[in-house]
Amino acid sequence: MHAPALQAQGRELDPRYKKRNRLWISKCTPIPAVQVLKGPIQGPTHNPGNLGPQAPAKGPPGKEKCRQASNSQRPAQIPLVSACRPQPEAHSDTSNLSEYPPTKGLPRQQLCSGTGPSQRHAQIPSQVCTGPSQNPTRTTGKHRDPEGHHSEPRNWRSDVCGFCGIRGQAYYNRKTPSVTAGMDEQALLGLNPNADSDFRQRALAYFEQLKISPDAWQVCAEALAQRTYSDDHIKFFCFQVLEHQVKYKYSELTTVQQQLIRETLISWLQAQMLSLQPEKTFIRNKAAQVFALLFVTEYLTKWPKFFFDILSVVDLNPRGIDLYLRILMAIDSELVDRDVVHTSEASHMSIEVLREEACDCLFEIVNKGMDPVDKMKLVESLCQVLQTAGFFSIDQEEDVDFLARFSKLVNGMGQSLIVSWTKLIKSGDIKNAQEALQAIETKVALMLQLLIHEDDDISSNIIGFCYDYLHILKQLTVLSDQQKANVEAIMLAVMKKLTYDEEYNFENEGEDEAMFVEYRKQLKLLLDRLAQVSPELLLASVRRVFSSTLQNWQTTRFMEVEVAIRLLYMLAEALPVSHGAHFSGDVSKASALQDMMRTLVTSGVSSYQHTSVTLEFFETVVRYEKFFTVEPQHIPNVLMAFLDHRGLRHSSAKVRSRTAYLFSRFVKSLNKQMNPFIEDILNRIQDLLALSPPENGYQSLLSSDDQLFIYETAGVLIVNSEYSADRKQALMRNLLTPLMEKFKVLLEKLMLAQDEERQASLADCLNHAVGFASRTSKAFSNKQTVKQCGCSEVYLDCLQTFLPALSCPLQKDILRSGVRTFLHRMIICLEEEVLPFIPSASEHMLKDCEAKDLQEFIPLINQITAKFKIQVSPFLQQMFMPLLRAIFEVLLRPAEENDQSAALEKQMLRRSYFAFLQTVTGSGMSEVIANQGAENVEQVLVTVIQGAVDYPDPIAQKTCFIILSKLVELWGGKDGPVGFADFVYKHIVPACFLAPLKQTFDLADAQTVLALSECAVTLKTIHLKRGPECVQYLQQEYLPSLQVAPEIIQVFFQRAKP
Repeated sequence: MHAPALQAQGRELDPRYKKRNRLWISKCTPIPAVQVLKGPIQGPTHNPGNLGPQAPAKGPPGKEKCRQASNSQRPAQIPLVSACRPQPEAHSDTSNLSEYPPTKGLPRQQLCSGTGPSQRHAQIPSQVCTGPSQNPTRTTGKHRDPEGHHSEPRNWRSDVCGFCGIRGQAYYNRKTPSVTAGMDEQALLGLNPNADSDFRQRALAYFEQLKISPDAWQVCAEALAQRTYSDDHIKFFCFQVLEHQVKYKYSELTTVQQQLIRETLISWLQAQMLSLQPEKTFIRNKAAQVFALLFVTEYLTKWPKFFFDILSVVDLNPRGIDLYLRILMAIDSELVDRDVVHTSEASHMSIEVLREEACDCLFEIVNKGMDPVDKMKLVESLCQVLQTAGFFSIDQEEDVDFLARFSKLVNGMGQSLIVSWTKLIKSGDIKNAQEALQAIETKVALMLQLLIHEDDDISSNIIGFCYDYLHILKQLTVLSDQQKANVEAIMLAVMKKLTYDEEYNFENEGEDEAMFVEYRKQLKLLLDRLAQVSPELLLASVRRVFSSTLQNWQTTRFMEVEVAIRLLYMLAEALPVSHGAHFSGDVSKASALQDMMRTLVTSGVSSYQHTSVTLEFFETVVRYEKFFTVEPQHIPNVLMAFLDHRGLRHSSAKVRSRTAYLFSRFVKSLNKQMNPFIEDILNRIQDLLALSPPENGYQSLLSSDDQLFIYETAGVLIVNSEYSADRKQALMRNLLTPLMEKFKVLLEKLMLAQDEERQASLADCLNHAVGFASRTSKAFSNKQTVKQCGCSEVYLDCLQTFLPALSCPLQKDILRSGVRTFLHRMIICLEEEVLPFIPSASEHMLKDCEAKDLQEFIPLINQITAKFKIQVSPFLQQMFMPLLRAIFEVLLRPAEENDQSAALEKQMLRRSYFAFLQTVTGSGMSEVIANQGAENVEQVLVTVIQGAVDYPDPIAQKTCFIILSKLVELWGGKDGPVGFADFVYKHIVPACFLAPLKQTFDLADAQTVLALSECAVTLKTIHLKRGPECVQYLQQEYLPSLQVAPEIIQVFFQRAKP
């Protein structure tokens, strides 16, 4: 059915059809979908007789009005003002005009403007004829020519104008319509679907005439705003005129005229809110398109309140919401949707382009929800049509863009059949389920053609169907021979499509490469599903491909070698086992995997001169590290591959970087097997551990991030070795001493450096040195502590070497960050030996600090407090108030009102402050606070009350209530500090009631709910510690002071009882 006919029935069009044919949607000849897919067709595709949505005409025809032409040589146009009768085809022939009826009774403004004896020809200078009369019978008068054209005599025969040929009325005006004249009712009859071709041609000509008029669009605007017409086709027609004006001539309009268009649309929108019946869908869509065009033109410049104005009109009215959403969709089509071809010549699109859109249209139809049997019939009928038309012959189609869309359509059809099969199986309809399965099977051959296609987009679009088909096979108890053949065909297709292209850029991967990586991930999912359907077949196929490829890897292309190793790598996840135990359990599987791994490490393929093969080799040996516990004799060969030009010294930085990480993993997983090779490895990686200062110009093989993995590997080798503690200490000292020596030298150079860029590079190098030392400590564990390994002195020496950097006035941020991280690690690894270094470090880190510095320093103090507790009590009492003063000083610094970054930093610092107080009280060290003096204690407690009540931060509020609850538990009894009981009643109890009453206390927020829970715990703790005294205070003093009614107070205490 043609699009306008669909619209006339109030049915939705496919969005792509509407978007790409927005103006001339009604002028396209209907083309069957399959014909569109096939390509260009013969014959016209433009039907000028069908201008807009067609429906039966409503009401009698109105008066036709006529207008005067500006050029006698132009063909006659549609009259704007006439007397509802046929018009002469040309001015020059007036022989038959005497038969027209007299003009008696016509309004004065419709009379001809000529002068002469007859006073019936008077006054409309805007509608005078400028064409010469070919048959004047009298020459007693002249027409006036207000535009300066020549004047000619009139024809007074039978009171007929010699130019107009119409007695006593305005001449047929070939100029553009007048705004005050109204619509040509007779031309509008051509919009009726039952109108004959002449009327349709007239309607089309009228539309063209309105388009070229500078102001005739205002007639349509007025008709829409005043709801002059009830006929849907005329409304649609008016919107088309407005659409053309906004789209092509908007810049020519005056500011007043542009405002008129805005007001017209808003008036129409307001009318829709009051109308008893909603407009037809095609009218709402067209109105939305006009709104969208105006949005594109005026938003942010002349109409910044576009959305606000529309929303203020539609409010919550369902019709308004519908229109608002349609406007948003239209805006999306204009500005966002890249599938739409935005061109002013959309009506001239080639059929080749429409083929792709037709595919998408059919895809959407296929995906509509339907009864499974009906859906199956729909898909089968569509497939039959497509197959008959030759679309299943994939090899003969050269348009890859079309094939990508067609692949998506086939994918949709296949998945729809699978959904139908699933529903039918669940409902117990075995007969139709078998038919659905048979229908699916008939599509597999086409699916395989698309899956194996050389274009990855085409292949990618069919993977969903393939995946779901394998899921069906997994559910079947027995597979037929054909189904087994299909599984094998899919498997071979996946193996082939995993292969890299020749043009893949491994050193500078871009968008195309990233897309292929994503495509490979999709193929991996298919491989995993194949393993679920037939694991034995997958294992046998991979083994066959792997063995045949690696036998001749020297003469095989890199992409084939890489994919063979990649398949072995993928088997580890496709055939999952517990804890990577691939080489135990099922004998046949373990034997096959063990055989392939043996081939991999002994074939010499690690020497292949391509980065993809090298990386895949190392990835695979690390993935199957358990193989080396079964056959440890291969470890030396693999270690050498890691350490020489194949790995850490490869010419490619990408290979070196990845190998550094993989080497670390390999050593960690096989640390028990590494003991014979430890010292050899440490010697071989010595040059890779060197700290590269900026002035030597030497470019290290590894980046600083990669060196972190090498230092961690060295630490793991030393710590997990079978050496004595003394030997471990010696090896660790040999590892870290060069770092300490280089650190001292670089720190001295930094203190003397004048150039800021050099200062930054030196500070980075110093930070790396601290980071390397810190990374080696990750090798220690509860079983292998620093003390047990005899390495405490080495790390204390490091600490003593690094701490002076805190007093360096240059590049403080980066130096403090590195040393702070090292201190965190030492607090974890060392025991009380680290405590003497903490006061000095803290003193330096509290000097000239910002919010971020304090925020990062407080967790260090919390860590010390939580681990050493009473041992650090003297230190905490000494630095407690200096730390708090530093915090308060930063929080009180003025900041710009709109500085969101500063506000966030202060919020995070406030949270850190409360977390510090929670750590102190939670670690049983409340005496640290109590010993600060009454004034300081009160100041601290007041800040906690403020955090619980005044700051709209539920995380901080929760922490504050935890602190208050703990303090009440510790100090709230009879033997608590003097004055604390009064503080409880004056501050803590009110906080428990005032905090939840704050408008910012949002119980829809999960953190706020947790804060409320802690608030209740605090109140309960007060009751437990103070007993009846608390109840009496609440009943007789506090709650009445809040104007709480006695009955509510009574209910509160009844509910509060356990």
